Amino acid sequence: EIIFSSLVRERGEKVSYSAKLTPNSFELFQNGKPFKKRPKIPLVFINPFDASNFYSKASERRRWFDFHLGQLDKEYSASLRRYHTLLKFRNALLEDRQRYAREQLKAIDSEFVKVSQALTLSRECFLQEITPYYERIFKDIFSKNHNVSLHLETNISSGNSEKFKSLLVENSVKDFGARFTTYGPHKDDYLLLFDGLNSVEFCSLGQQKMSYLSLLFAYIELFRYKIGSFPIVLMDDVSGELDKSRWENLVQYLGRGKFQTLITTANEAFKNELEKIEGTKKIIVTSGLVKNA
Repeated sequence: EIIFSSLVRERGEKVSYSAKLTPNSFELFQNGKPFKKRPKIPLVFINPFDASNFYSKASERRRWFDFHLGQLDKEYSASLRRYHTLLKFRNALLEDRQRYAREQLKAIDSEFVKVSQALTLSRECFLQEITPYYERIFKDIFSKNHNVSLHLETNISSGNSEKFKSLLVENSVKDFGARFTTYGPHKDDYLLLFDGLNSVEFCSLGQQKMSYLSLLFAYIELFRYKIGSFPIVLMDDVSGELDKSRWENLVQYLGRGKFQTLITTANEAFKNELEKIEGTKKIIVTSGLVKNA
């Protein structure tokens, strides 16, 4: 079983949450009383192995950006849900292939265009906001000799609805042949550029992981700026993915930060470095049992 307790600040008030998780049940308590609705506590989970998924598929990059942008912008989350509803209906019409399906397709495409452009605009704005943090943090922690940037690869203009409508019409034959929508925000991709080159194609695994970690820490700082409070940061051991000088820079960065970070590590040298951060607390686990805290 897993038992945890926490104290969070919600709308200026301190609220305690505790829970007990077993293979067959999940019990949640708010201020000591049973609570059914799971709280939406913002967090950032940092696992070094996630970088490989992030770089392997465009769908994983879209999922990352959709989730993290959605934590900052509830309207984006609502638009994304609306888009997927329209996309599902549109694909059903394309699968049908009947004459009336083409007429229905024309009817929903105006709304499809509107929601698509709203998503694209939000994505563009998000990249504009997070990029300065991303560039600075990469240089602070990983390398001052290289430059990184972010780019949204999309065929949709957030400001030209007529162009998008005409592209949908042009692609309609292809869509009916494929029986699904081949064009739209669900086909977008996010590029992490390393010295102007696509890091998916031109970077080593180490450079990719450095870029990915920089993106996560950039998001944490943007979150603080937008929301007014830091998310909880959970870090699975990253020391094995970085050389000594870089994880020393990382520890210094964490020491300057004001967000709460829970870090796991089996690296004794990394643990000793973490203990240099003022106020660090240790929980030592041996053979699955808490040895001392």
